[in-house]
Amino acid sequence: MTQQDSFIVITGATENNLRDVSLRIPKGRLTVFTGVSGSGKSSVVFDTIAVESQRQLNETYTWFVRNRLPKYERPHARALENLTPVIVVDQRPVGGHSRSTVGTMTDVHSVLRVLFSRHGTPSAGPATAYSFNDPSGMCPGCDGLGRTVRPDWDRILDPDRSLAEGAVRFPPFAPGTWQGQAYTNSEDLDPLKPVRAFTAAEREFLMRGRPGSKVTVQGTGGTWTTEYEGLADRFERLYLKRDLEGMSQKTRDLVREFLTEGVCPDCGGARLGRAALASRIDGRNIAELSAMQVCDLIPVLREIDDPVAGPVAAAAVAALERIDRIGLGYLSLDRETSTLSGGEGQRLKTVRHLGSSLSGMTYVFDEPSVGLHPRDVHRLGELLLRLRDKGNTVLVVEHDPDVVALADHVVDMGPGGGAEGGTVVFEGTPAELAASGTLTGRCLGRRTEVKTEVRARSGELWVKGADRNNLRDVTVCFPAGVLTAVTGVAGSGKSTLVAEFTDAHPEAVVVDQSSVGISGRSTPATYLGIMDTVRKIFARETGAEPGLFSFNSTGACATCGGRGILSTDLAFMDPVTTTCPDCEGRRFGEEVLRLTVGGRSVADVLEMTAGEALDFFHDPGVRRRLRALRDVGLTYLTLGQPLSTLSGGERQRLKLATRLHRDGAVFVLDEPTTGLHMADVDGLLGLLDRLVDAGGTVIVVEHNLQVVAHADHVVDLGPGGGRDGGRVVFEGTPAELLRAPGSYTGEHLRRAVG
Repeated sequence: MTQQDSFIVITGATENNLRDVSLRIPKGRLTVFTGVSGSGKSSVVFDTIAVESQRQLNETYTWFVRNRLPKYERPHARALENLTPVIVVDQRPVGGHSRSTVGTMTDVHSVLRVLFSRHGTPSAGPATAYSFNDPSGMCPGCDGLGRTVRPDWDRILDPDRSLAEGAVRFPPFAPGTWQGQAYTNSEDLDPLKPVRAFTAAEREFLMRGRPGSKVTVQGTGGTWTTEYEGLADRFERLYLKRDLEGMSQKTRDLVREFLTEGVCPDCGGARLGRAALASRIDGRNIAELSAMQVCDLIPVLREIDDPVAGPVAAAAVAALERIDRIGLGYLSLDRETSTLSGGEGQRLKTVRHLGSSLSGMTYVFDEPSVGLHPRDVHRLGELLLRLRDKGNTVLVVEHDPDVVALADHVVDMGPGGGAEGGTVVFEGTPAELAASGTLTGRCLGRRTEVKTEVRARSGELWVKGADRNNLRDVTVCFPAGVLTAVTGVAGSGKSTLVAEFTDAHPEAVVVDQSSVGISGRSTPATYLGIMDTVRKIFARETGAEPGLFSFNSTGACATCGGRGILSTDLAFMDPVTTTCPDCEGRRFGEEVLRLTVGGRSVADVLEMTAGEALDFFHDPGVRRRLRALRDVGLTYLTLGQPLSTLSGGERQRLKLATRLHRDGAVFVLDEPTTGLHMADVDGLLGLLDRLVDAGGTVIVVEHNLQVVAHADHVVDLGPGGGRDGGRVVFEGTPAELLRAPGSYTGEHLRRAVG
């Protein structure tokens, strides 16, 4: 390999906000990209390097295959050289439905199924006989879900009332409705008799009916006689044997009020049929092994030394050890993936690549430290270094100082975000970055300062006897009128405790980790909800219809349909996107652009930054929402910028802007520093302070030591994760936490303070 070939070379990149960026990134090294949110880190790593690598890799396949693969448009750059195949490990939630578990996601469950098919006694059959996602293995009572949904008859039926008095409390079946008349009009039932007084035969008839029985009902179309259908049969047919998701939101919400969910009585939640559960290895069935924590399952499988089953068990152990090494040993294989945090999901996605013998690859990570307690960051670092040492190039977008310190090479983007970013402000080693004087360098060089003067509480908000998941009869007093940080290692029970809090205090405004819905038509203006007002202002001032000022309605450019761009699908070839020649990317028709308010067209307004729009608008509602953008440090965003072009940190702050100015005295935030640069965290803390000083109560689930040190009160859970967590190990001020024994958070806070 020549010296030139040992670098990934980017020349003249202009993707998103990049300003003619040229870089030489060393191959076979760990390179970390830093910079404030929106500075261009992701534009370099994901939108340029990763996209071009995947695009060129797809070109190696036949036209038939390429037509069925995802299509990538060539990034905006003069040249990209010496790329290698890319594996992207991003922050997108693992998602999955109720049939997706840690075991199925990591393929360990498939190995266990093979193990039991070869070594289980008595054998249930081939590997599919041990799968809860296959008809041959799933429990017939719950179809492999482990739980059943049933009507809540105590809620649906009031036994102290008669049918005429409304004993059936489910509104669609209430007296007077045509369906309710089936019960009040039946000759086999006394409508004036309390349901509690029904004989067993009458009760059975009410619920299940009898073949051949008829009833006369009256509706808007007249009177007719129809087959009598029992109350239970009708409810199950209409609402349990149909997909609720296909119904209106109003209907779904109504039906769910009258349902109860519980463990399947046939399999006890194990998801599997009797034959699979009867098959055992050393006294345990596959469901019992799947319910064990990974760290406990490893020694159990190591004991299997059968000549046939031993190699299979060893393969499972190897995969489980990788999960344990990255700090997820507290998980069980039967844990549903939909319940995993973003950090847990990202680390599990990484596990799948650790067993690969491929080398010469490029691994791209998007803030892999998200969701990690400082205690566990070193495990992440070891993982990244192992990938590098196998001969791979590792590119990481990251804010965590401990991850930055591991880098062989650092690229700092900036100096600001959005239009103020897009340039390379530093390249070099972590030590050189700390002395560089850039914003990131200055933040790396400072020490964490622990708050010494804390606010006085104005009241108390309690969680009592919480025992959900791994919580162990936890009772916590959250002080009102202050900023509280809930901390602890991954899996210690933080999110569960906060969920118990929001259940006990439903008035709380919750900002969770759910993603911002994005599309090419969604913008900060539409997400904030100010476009309706903007359209009304333009309609009032110009005399036109409000819909004329929407690029999603009658005002859209006829050529591009209001998108501002034209995308041409070339089948198996790369798609081509060009700026619309008629509206020149402004999305509106010419007749709309001629209509102005204060000398500005609606397209001009969408091209304003949030800061410029604050000076332009006088409407109180619009200004209040724009001030929310200012409060979270997003004044540089233009109102019409597609949300799909925002960074993860920008999307997180945009969501904060829409939630934190709602009416409410209690705010609960789940890891609000996700995607935020160290300098951006300062702005977030200022916003949280303003909420508290205005009379609010703020509770944050956080690992960031800047936030912990700035809190008035800290609740630390642990000491470990899974069964080793679920206890309160500390409650008090950050200064008291510094002296707390047995707290991992306190230990790392002491190091940060220095």
